[in-house]
Amino acid sequence: MLNVEIDIGSPLWPAAAPAADWQALAAAAVAAALRETPNAGLDRGSAMVEVSIKLSDDAEVQDLNRAYRSKDKPTNVLSFPMVQTDLLESLGNTDDGEVLLGDIILAAETCAREAHEKGWPLPDYAQHLIVHGLLHLLGYDHEQSDHAATGMEALETAACRHLGLPDPYAADSTRLND
Repeated sequence: MLNVEIDIGSPLWPAAAPAADWQALAAAAVAAALRETPNAGLDRGSAMVEVSIKLSDDAEVQDLNRAYRSKDKPTNVLSFPMVQTDLLESLGNTDDGEVLLGDIILAAETCAREAHEKGWPLPDYAQHLIVHGLLHLLGYDHEQSDHAATGMEALETAACRHLGLPDPYAADSTRLND
């Protein structure tokens, strides 16, 4: 089973998109990303697999980015895996009951700015970034090589398609704001 916990840690998120059901959007994004990977069965195992998502602000994300990546600036999304990649396959056989796959944190101001630049509604862009973050939790890394980046982008594109979102890497991926 899959459990997605969401923490709206900044009032900027509901202010920017008051009608958004952030819990539902996050759960759908996690499920769509997971479905595109060889780990798709994690949500059908006996253990409860949990993903924690925090919708925060630039200041907190900058602090985390500085502390964990030595980059003193905010970024759109950070992922903190809690399970070693080589142990992911065995999660379906665990009898621990609950496994925290990891944490994903998004920065409100950076995400809102980037969404605006792309012409995407903020909830759609946040879903794409949650997909991106979930793939990082599963060990995908676009910074390893061009080949790794291409593979990760293909998974993101497929997951976004299932969510009804455009290809985030297409040159014409802009969407009109509703």
